[in-house]
Amino acid sequence: MLLATANQMQAMDKETIESFGIPGLVLMENAGRGAFDFLLKQFKNIEMKKVAVIAGRGNNGGDGFVIARYLMEKGIRVNTFLLSTKEKVSGDAKVNMTLTQKLVEKTQNSSIIEIPDADTFNNQKINLLHHDLFIDAILGTGLNSDVRGFFKDVIELLNASEKPVFSIDIPSGLHSDTGQPLGIAVKADATATFAYAKAGHVLYPGNIYTGNLHIIDIGIPKYIAQKKEVKLSLIEQKEIAALFASRSFQSHKGSFGHLLVIAGSTGKTGAAALCSNAAMRCGTGLVTLGIGKSLNKRIEALLIEPMTFPLPEKDKGYLSDKCFDDISSLMKGKQALALGPGIGTKKKTKKLVQKLIQMSQIPLIIDADGLNCVAENPEVLKEKKVPAILTPHPGEMARLCNSSTSDIQADRLNVASQFANTYDSILILKGAQTIISLPDGRSFICPTGNPGMASGGMGDVLTGLIAGFCAQGFSPENASLAGVYIHGLCADILSENIGSFGF
Repeated sequence: MLLATANQMQAMDKETIESFGIPGLVLMENAGRGAFDFLLKQFKNIEMKKVAVIAGRGNNGGDGFVIARYLMEKGIRVNTFLLSTKEKVSGDAKVNMTLTQKLVEKTQNSSIIEIPDADTFNNQKINLLHHDLFIDAILGTGLNSDVRGFFKDVIELLNASEKPVFSIDIPSGLHSDTGQPLGIAVKADATATFAYAKAGHVLYPGNIYTGNLHIIDIGIPKYIAQKKEVKLSLIEQKEIAALFASRSFQSHKGSFGHLLVIAGSTGKTGAAALCSNAAMRCGTGLVTLGIGKSLNKRIEALLIEPMTFPLPEKDKGYLSDKCFDDISSLMKGKQALALGPGIGTKKKTKKLVQKLIQMSQIPLIIDADGLNCVAENPEVLKEKKVPAILTPHPGEMARLCNSSTSDIQADRLNVASQFANTYDSILILKGAQTIISLPDGRSFICPTGNPGMASGGMGDVLTGLIAGFCAQGFSPENASLAGVYIHGLCADILSENIGSFGF
């Protein structure tokens, strides 16, 4: 599912009108009619409700007038509260306001009420609250500054009313690109958006404000979106399902790849085991774990299907560049290398990790301590010869960027995208709504997952999944998308059974 920015949507609207000759009035009619149809499905027995449309003077308000018309034609009592004067409404919105006014005059059970200022709003508060359902058509996707004046008071009233709210295009006050409230935003039960979902609909906390989201085709040709290079998407289950093909009847373990895992140190053997076992569980044909010689006996008790290879140690329980040649030999015949879970951050371990990044001949999946080992010198990533997938949580991302966790969390999408581009790597920024950014500028938001995943070792399992898919022949991009989505989906299924704790 493509996620457009406000500027991209404006450009698509403009090109549709100017190049394809589809009038803006037609697009507005399509938008309002589609939103009306969704409104009827979303709120049952609407015929019995008294509806209020709260409209701004722009195109968002114009969409609201279209919906008001259709409600009136269905015999539903609807009052439209225009947060302006009629004289200030222009363009396509004015056309639909005029049409709505004609219907008001004929039906006589509805009205358009002008609210141009705070005093008028205060006088209309009681009248406004005597409605069963609010349609928010106040502010659209172009908003980029804090909501001010009595518009803020209107939104506060809607949120405090405890009545259902249906938003048009985006909840008023929500930033279309970031999902952040601009001072304040409508908390909608449902939102009808047009042509494409916006990033603000799905990025936290925008997804909380948006409610049930429905996308309406208003007639913008899909080729225009391709031309505008919309580069942000929401991962969908059907896209992930399409990555998996039925296995041949004559398949054997050699048909599905051999993964090498370099992980574990004293006190962190569990990370190595979780990663290796997860890789087997997701269908990898063979998995070999390379771990310090002194830990091999201990790790074997945690592994049944994965094989182990004891590596020489300089410091007992830790790997160092001393074992680089052994690992190089182990890489032969393998399809991917998972590097870092629980490996530690000793000086000699850092040298090993950096050397493996520079010299590996198979795709790299770098996680946990592997990331911490390069945090002081991320430029080493530019020396790699193969694709690399990095899977940091916000704290590890902060170390990689020499920043703070709060700064990372405040701008997750841009941070991930810039890092992926700078270091020509796939960057998976974990957390609520994990982000996958590719070097070519495309990014994906994962809709699966829940708070039950806030548990030590969860990232090691994800690394095993992604690395396992790589070993099975998935492209690094598809392995990343499948691993992240399925990881979160498993957690969602588990949450339904036991609740979001104790994973």
